[in-house]
Amino acid sequence: MRCEHCNEREATTHIKKIINGNKTELHLCSECAAELGVAEEFSPENFFADTFFGNLLGAGIPAMNVLSGVERCESCGSSFNDIVKNGSVGCAHCYEKFEDKLEPSIVKIHGKTKHVGKNVTYTVDEAEKAETPEDMAEKLKEKLKQAIKEQRFEDAAELRDKIKELNQEG
Repeated sequence: MRCEHCNEREATTHIKKIINGNKTELHLCSECAAELGVAEEFSPENFFADTFFGNLLGAGIPAMNVLSGVERCESCGSSFNDIVKNGSVGCAHCYEKFEDKLEPSIVKIHGKTKHVGKNVTYTVDEAEKAETPEDMAEKLKEKLKQAIKEQRFEDAAELRDKIKELNQEG
């Protein structure tokens, strides 16, 4: 069968659309299909991209998240429960997505949220040394509010005690 667009080459792309019972067919050669942008529209990457079926096939993680009601990373599709179950974070974007849930655990395990490397050969930054007790107290108060909001009352009690110590010293 000849291409219906150029009538020169053999048709290799066959498109059949059925809309409200009306059936239309189009037969194109690969060059005309590429020229008209039809080849891109029906490529495997884009074929199911914005459909419910495409989401089930993994073409749209964000849309799947909405359907399932589970908060997931847009990059890798990991949920917070997956991270807890596996004991590892899916990708670098997960740290940003689940920051509020991951930070308390990271602080408990490592003591800080800033990575300093395996073999530390330097001292604390001058900026950290110059921090006043008032600044430290303000940061602790913010952490205290967050701990209370998340109902981590043991952490909140420790933060309260640290704030009291800072206020007595300053």
